[in-house]
Amino acid sequence: MHVLVAGGTGFVGRHLVPVLLDRGHEVRIMTRSPKDRDDAAEEVLGDIDDPSSVAAAMVGIDTAVYLVHTLDQPDFAERDRRGAETFGRQSADSGLSKIVYLGGLGNDDDELSEHLRSRREVEEILTTCIPTIALRAGIVVGDGSVSWEILCQLVERLPIMITPRWVQTKTQPIALEDVVRYLADAVELEPMREHFEIGSPQSLTYKQMLESVADEKHRRLHILPIPILSPALSSHWLRLITDVNLQTARSLVDSMTHEVVVTDRRLEAITGHPPMEFIAAARRALAARAERKKPAVDADASP
Repeated sequence: MHVLVAGGTGFVGRHLVPVLLDRGHEVRIMTRSPKDRDDAAEEVLGDIDDPSSVAAAMVGIDTAVYLVHTLDQPDFAERDRRGAETFGRQSADSGLSKIVYLGGLGNDDDELSEHLRSRREVEEILTTCIPTIALRAGIVVGDGSVSWEILCQLVERLPIMITPRWVQTKTQPIALEDVVRYLADAVELEPMREHFEIGSPQSLTYKQMLESVADEKHRRLHILPIPILSPALSSHWLRLITDVNLQTARSLVDSMTHEVVVTDRRLEAITGHPPMEFIAAARRALAARAERKKPAVDADASP
């Protein structure tokens, strides 16, 4: 199958591409800055703000994976709306069989945050244009995930943590490896207009995740939730303690106040793949993060 991955150089995309290649697919990556690669994938110029470049990237493509998402800009919802409209329209005009989209968990009946509403709006736009298989996920547990990095930095930098109320919110994290596996499986499914929820076997509060990370890193952690930290104040708190920029912090905190859990396990039955538990995912992600943070060894240095 000829697969186009929009966002293939991002966090999830760069892990998905080698899996698709291993499965025997021809992979093309749409990016604004194409480079030569040392694998069989091809990077081509494509900008979702430029319909002609998207159309050119889709020539000869069967299925597209849409991983484009803006979070660090104040107008991210409008940017993502325009991008989805362009990508969906060009996919239909180019005769693609389907799109596979990675969206966000959240009950449609709830008053979702702007971030989660935007993810759902993108899903709806793509689905209207062409058969779309949407995978709805919560926090992706893997080195490179912004949400995961925030959790790690909070544990490292605050042994005593006076926290906002959202630390008691339940969520359903999922291992990076499982997200990639389900995306690759969805690429190989028949075209359909359908969404599936994906997540670890158990739901956890952010407090429980913080405590688990602290245990794995052998750090003492005392968490004292207080009700006076509003989402606005909480985003500034995150910005001061972690490396995340303020706009991203605001978007993520708004979503952290909403319970997002898996209520539908159909994809697990369809693919025959059960997701790993949070602690196993956390250990893998922490190991990858520790490896990345190792100081570079100077080959010319004297022993």
